Formats: sequence, C-alpha cells, structure tokens
Amino acid sequence: MHPQLSDKKIVCKEFIEALEKCHASGWNRLTGACNTRKDALNSCLREERIDRTAKNREKAKERNTKAQLALKEFNSLDS
Repeated sequence: MHPQLSDKKIVCKEFIEALEKCHASGWNRLTGACNTRKDALNSCLREERIDRTAKNREKAKERNTKAQLALKEFNSLDS
C-alpha cells in the first residue's frame, strides 16, 4: 500500500505520471505491461519512506536526549 499522494507534497512525480499514463490505455493495466513502471514507483516511494523514517528517528533521538537532560536537572533540584 502506498502512502497518500496529495498535491501538497508529491514525491516521485515522474514515476506516478508514467504509471497513470500507462494505465490510461485499458489493456496495458490488465496484461502487466505497466509492471516495470509500477516497480520503479515502488522503489522511489520506498527510498522516500526510508529517508523520512531516518530523519524522524534522528529527531526522536534529539527529543529523548533533551527530555532525559531535563529530567536529570529536575531530579537534581529535588535533592
């Protein structure tokens, strides 16, 4: 399943357009003629997802570090 493809943030636009163009002619979609375009789109979307999750992971590490420092500071005030 692909992520929602909205007009606001379109990644892999050329791959999406190529697949839609291929699907526009009826029999191509049913005979598997568009499979290479679909595979290329899947690869592009996968790379985008991997990049996005890596960035999110880094941000989460920063937030966790900041929260742990704040907790240590709070606990030191308590003593």
